[in-house]
Amino acid sequence: MRILIMGAGKMGSFFSDLLSFTHEVAVYDPDPQRLRFTYNAQRFSDLDEIDGFHPEMVINAATVKYTLDAFKAECGHPFVSTHPMFGPTFASLSNLADENAIIISEGDHLGRVFFKDLYGQLGLHIEEYTFEEHDRTIAYSLSIPFASTLVFASVMKHQDAPGTTFKRHMAIARGLMSEDDFLLSEILFNPNTPSQLDQIVERLATLKEIVERHDHDAMKSYLEQARQNLK
Repeated sequence: MRILIMGAGKMGSFFSDLLSFTHEVAVYDPDPQRLRFTYNAQRFSDLDEIDGFHPEMVINAATVKYTLDAFKAECGHPFVSTHPMFGPTFASLSNLADENAIIISEGDHLGRVFFKDLYGQLGLHIEEYTFEEHDRTIAYSLSIPFASTLVFASVMKHQDAPGTTFKRHMAIARGLMSEDDFLLSEILFNPNTPSQLDQIVERLATLKEIVERHDHDAMKSYLEQARQNLK
């Protein structure tokens, strides 16, 4: 199959590497510098070059900011929407057995089958959600850790002798802050995010009160509840 990948960023490069040995792949990015390390695939930096390729499938791996412009709903072509839940910033792309992917059930049947087979080969756990179910899941699984990490980063200052826990949190924060600003904003602007943030604020306020009172019994209950939530 001739597959065109829009965007030569982290996810676009991942799909290019993954598909280029079993399909005829081309990668488009308006910045030629981002195509320098594209391997075993045609490289396009001008939209006119795509015409001669005649792609049978287009994978939009462009930043979220340009997604709607790249694929207009009125174009009339079948589409499938999928969300790999393993950002290349943190995941080990050579071992994805413990990672997950979401395929939107409202997309094209053949497109869903294609990605099911592809993700199955990687050993990914696959869930099929509607767009609404996807947004609720993202608000919980991404907005909460993103918001918590942003708060951590916002109060950070240099540490001369950081502990292990601090260094691990710092690594997560630096990884998150290396992501595209628009992507981070759009994830947090999910309409389901405010209710999740309300829970963080409420639980943080409770923890603050417990700490201020030096209430050992309340702290024990708080910690037990936290451990229970992690099971």
